[in-house]
Amino acid sequence: MRIDVPARLEPPSAPPAEAWRDPLALLLASTGEGIYGVDLDGACVFINPAGAQLIGYAPGELIGLNMHDITHHARADGTPYPEQACPIFNAFRQGLPCRIDSEVFWRRDGSSFPVEYSSHPIVEDGQVRGAVVTFVDITERKRAADALQRAKNELEERVGERTLALATALKQVRELAAWSETVREDERTRIAREVHDELGSLLVALKMDVNWMDKRLSEQTRRSPEAAEDMRSRMRCKCQNMSRLIENAVDNVGRIITDLRPSILDHQGLWAALEWQAQEFVQSAELALDWCMALGPEGDGPELPEPMAMAVFRIFQEMLSNVGRHARARHLRVVIAVEAGELVLVVQDDGIGAPAQAFEAADAYGVMGMRERARHFGGRIDIASAPGAGTQMRLRLRLPAQGLGQ
Repeated sequence: MRIDVPARLEPPSAPPAEAWRDPLALLLASTGEGIYGVDLDGACVFINPAGAQLIGYAPGELIGLNMHDITHHARADGTPYPEQACPIFNAFRQGLPCRIDSEVFWRRDGSSFPVEYSSHPIVEDGQVRGAVVTFVDITERKRAADALQRAKNELEERVGERTLALATALKQVRELAAWSETVREDERTRIAREVHDELGSLLVALKMDVNWMDKRLSEQTRRSPEAAEDMRSRMRCKCQNMSRLIENAVDNVGRIITDLRPSILDHQGLWAALEWQAQEFVQSAELALDWCMALGPEGDGPELPEPMAMAVFRIFQEMLSNVGRHARARHLRVVIAVEAGELVLVVQDDGIGAPAQAFEAADAYGVMGMRERARHFGGRIDIASAPGAGTQMRLRLRLPAQGLGQ
């Protein structure tokens, strides 16, 4: 078998030597950064195409021209930039290299662009001969940095606002909690005083009457028939007096219990309790009452969960309390209705009214308490008032599905 031996492989032909004759020129032409050199007078010795294009010139137009006068003659605000203050020239005049990203270069058309540049002295035989400057347009970088700074400032502003709002809300909650504790303590004091003054005195009187009867009964056996008959008459009077004292004690106990939690709320429900409370209030305050309850075709309102019913009742009590304390009214209108799955409760008076800011004051604890109760169940309190125009307080509360019969 004959095997042909291939001829010896020749190495590939090398590129023409002319293409690599000036590697420095190739490097300057291929980079995207601007690069130029200046002599000790600041005149341009060379500049690459990218640098010349960035400032709007052809490379050949800049050779021999003072580069400070061409592209670095003014600051960003347009004020003159003296040559002796130029960091680029200080690189060869004082031998101080620099890197700057807070200045601008100027184009041929008079516009400027933010630039990052560096200047390094060129030293030959121990003597500074000039400087090489590299520069790049950082417009996009500045734009991104400015946008980032704006976003940061906006975020800090929002955080500050939220922090202030949170601090204010926390302060209000603390003040409301302190006020609530004060109210509870005052209520405890009032109940203790009433128990002491009313029930205590009644029970003492009863005890004295019982002691008197015991003593007289022990003496009865030693008396004459006439005296015994007189004693029986006096004992009957004592018994009648004791009966009256007991009735007063029962009434006082019932009143104290009603103040703590009206039994009508448990026995007849929220709607009857609201009407009873309104009637009690206008009778005590001597006001005319316009009562309107529109709860459905049969007049029966939806059944609310016990915590929600108690919240509505306490809010209604506080609305009436505000009328009694501040309004100086003669007429009171109460509207209770169910509209589109919401309970609407309106208390309106014809009193002296108040500026809107009075209901937003930091010490308007009654209003704050009502709003907190309503907010807990997803409701809200709206107040409309003006001096001389009376006040309207409106509770809007979304009813639960089971309360709507759904």
